[in-house]
Amino acid sequence: MSEAGQDRVILDGAHGEGGGQILRTALSLSAITGRPFRIDRIRALRRNPGLAAQHLTAVHSAAALCAARLRGDALGSASLEFVPTAPVAAGDYVFDVRLAREGGSAGAIMLVLQTVLLPLARGAAASRVVLRGGTHMAWSPPFDYVHDVWLPMLARLGVAASLALTAWGWYPIGKGEAIAEIQPCPATLKAVEIDAPGPLLRIRGRAVAANLPAHIPQRMADRARALLVGRGAEIIIEPLQVHAACAGAGLFLTAEYANLTCGFSALGAPGKPSEQVAEEGANALLSHFTSGAALDRHLGDQILLPLCLAGGPSHFSVEEITRHLATNAWVIERFGMARVVLEKAAPGIGQVTVVPNR
Repeated sequence: MSEAGQDRVILDGAHGEGGGQILRTALSLSAITGRPFRIDRIRALRRNPGLAAQHLTAVHSAAALCAARLRGDALGSASLEFVPTAPVAAGDYVFDVRLAREGGSAGAIMLVLQTVLLPLARGAAASRVVLRGGTHMAWSPPFDYVHDVWLPMLARLGVAASLALTAWGWYPIGKGEAIAEIQPCPATLKAVEIDAPGPLLRIRGRAVAANLPAHIPQRMADRARALLVGRGAEIIIEPLQVHAACAGAGLFLTAEYANLTCGFSALGAPGKPSEQVAEEGANALLSHFTSGAALDRHLGDQILLPLCLAGGPSHFSVEEITRHLATNAWVIERFGMARVVLEKAAPGIGQVTVVPNR
């Protein structure tokens, strides 16, 4: 493995969208390639810059996989050095965001999973990962998106993994839990060509309320269904009451097209009407449907990293070239993994080409 100062990647955490995505992608790529990195000005563009509990958990989780040496791994730290000293080790892991901060944390565990899944899939044997913290959080993919959209796309590329929700975790307490089973993947993943979504076949979803009256998920489901009718697709939205450590609510939708599945969600908040939550989630789906793009705006940046490991170039259209997408492409190119070409096309959708450096 590389030592500090040899092939070390230097990253500016304030580049582009200036958030945690730079750190998480760097952690994944460092664990996979063995290249050390240093990042300064971590999350410099966020209201509370530096490492928060979720990010610190991602750092320690990635380090556990490859026995990385760390410097700067503390809450609030603006700089981090990460030096892998061993190949990624398959095994059984438990990553708990609550342990990163005194008093606990509802940090987003799906982001931790997205940091470690691909490195573990490159391991020599199957792995099992237990994650504890927030499962349905703002500014992160909810469990439903990871389960229904991201993992099926990874399977299409050759990465097999399953994910089960054993406890719901909402802001501000968290205490959710999910368990991932990750199988070894081929050394070379499959490239993809997805220029259009194809016909919309069906819309599925669940309107969820934790520790709240039954009328709340029912109102979300009814309003979303009313907004989505008339698209020529079957609509199945289930109202669901669940128990959790604290109250929470949200609408989680998938649009199943002929060529792929896309995901959309909206979260409730104190004083926010159920109908408004439904409108946010349904309108996000309709916006993607109207765009004609293949990938939704979140899947666009979340698919980049695995496509770097494909056997050839990939191309897809995406609803929007977001700052997350452009920033993720920048990190990937800094590691020398691939050339990523981003092009804006009328009426605003993006065309993305990923050419691995193999």
